[in-house]
Amino acid sequence: MKTLHLILKKKWFDMIISGEKKEEYRDLTNHWRSRLLDNTGNYKNFDTITFTNGYAKTAPRFIIEFQGIYEGFGVESWGASPNKSYYVIQLGDILAVSRSGRTNDK
Repeated sequence: MKTLHLILKKKWFDMIISGEKKEEYRDLTNHWRSRLLDNTGNYKNFDTITFTNGYAKTAPRFIIEFQGIYEGFGVESWGASPNKSYYVIQLGDILAVSRSGRTNDK
C-alpha cells in the first residue's frame, strides 16, 4: 500500500476529520512537484494519506482514502488564496483515527 504522509495545522486537521473539508492544497513548488509527480510529469498514485496534526510521535493522526491530484484553484474557506493555483489533493473516506499517535481502525 502506498501512503502519502502530510502534516496539518489543527484547523485544517479538524475540518478534514469532521468531513467539512474535502481536499487539501499544496503550493506549486519544486518540493511538492517532487513529492506528487513522477519523473515523467504524471501525478503519483497513492492508496491512502496519513494526516498528522504536528510533528510529535504522539500527535493525533488519521488515515484517509486518496482520490487523486490535479492542478487548480481551491476553496477559500478551506485555506486557498483567491486566484492562486495549487496541487489539489482529493480526499475520500476516513479509514482510521488516532488521538494518541497510534492509528486504530475507525
